[in-house]
Amino acid sequence: MNLQFNDSSITVAVVGCGGFIGSHLLDAILSRTKWRVFGVDLDFYRIQHRLNDERCEFMVADLADKSVVERIAKFPVVVNLAAICTPSRYMAEAPEVIRSNYDHPVALADACEKSGSWLIHFSTSEIYGRTSVDSGLLVEDETELTFGPVKSSRWSYATAKLLTERYIAGLKNLKWTVVRPFNFVGPYMDFMPGVDGSGIPRVLANFSSALVRGEPLKLVNGGVAKRSFTSVFDAVDFLFALFEAGQMGFVAADAITEKSPFSQAFNVGNPDNEITIADLAWKMRKIFAEIKGVNIESIPEPESISGVEYYGEGYEDSMRRLPSVEKAERLLGFKAKTPIDVVLRESLTWFVKHYGCLDERLETKDER
Repeated sequence: MNLQFNDSSITVAVVGCGGFIGSHLLDAILSRTKWRVFGVDLDFYRIQHRLNDERCEFMVADLADKSVVERIAKFPVVVNLAAICTPSRYMAEAPEVIRSNYDHPVALADACEKSGSWLIHFSTSEIYGRTSVDSGLLVEDETELTFGPVKSSRWSYATAKLLTERYIAGLKNLKWTVVRPFNFVGPYMDFMPGVDGSGIPRVLANFSSALVRGEPLKLVNGGVAKRSFTSVFDAVDFLFALFEAGQMGFVAADAITEKSPFSQAFNVGNPDNEITIADLAWKMRKIFAEIKGVNIESIPEPESISGVEYYGEGYEDSMRRLPSVEKAERLLGFKAKTPIDVVLRESLTWFVKHYGCLDERLETKDER
């Protein structure tokens, strides 16, 4: 089967289509191709504008249901974005995090091997484990992996994701590609605690929530850890570069070559956007002040807090995650291009607009 973008007979299954990345991917598929989409998720509030689209079929379900897994695997391309992926849940719900990130995707991989589907599985940059401040580039097929002790439940997510990668790679007849995201950010990311979610979201939504509420940004362990932030729009462009590489048709497992997009794990990130979390807080305060038209001095200064105090016992951090992106550029011709100031402004502008009427949203939630 060829994956021509103008082929209206192709249906792509997107698991997690109502989530942050999935909602952007859904919009892009419907605007850039003639493909149909079979979307699976537990919540569709981000894609209300797509629910009646004649090219889409949606199912409220998850991968814990074997019949759902078998139905998903009937489609030629399966993109699996589903995961429990917030740090607070790594700490509090380790068994459920492991089931979500190992048991369920492994069942999907088995079904895709049987049906012949191309499985595009979203893993995580967390699989690179415990890194130091002076760690170098993280290279997909070379970097050694080190994790913290079992008592540090911080690593429940990373180890489950890594084991899933190893399982997928061991399936001899599966057409697979693994995506390792490096801090994708943009509109629709995560939630605001107490409004449309509970717990602690990832850092960008966490800082955005504090800014909107007029609260100090919390710098875990002083904010010295470094991350490379990537626009979700660049992430979608990567997926289309991947789809394009698959347009020549699926190849048999024994014919896979180094130039094939199959049987490959790809870092997807922007090393030019590396920044410490403390500097991220400074940039976000500055951009927020500009969006609101206020003096930055009116915005509370960040406060340092220990990781254990913030997340609980068992928390450890990975101090630096700088992706090598040479493989994606060499095999797919893809390179992320959106600079960090643009990434942060588009993310924070959406967040401020979406949660601007905070008092009204809290009142509405209380009435429920």
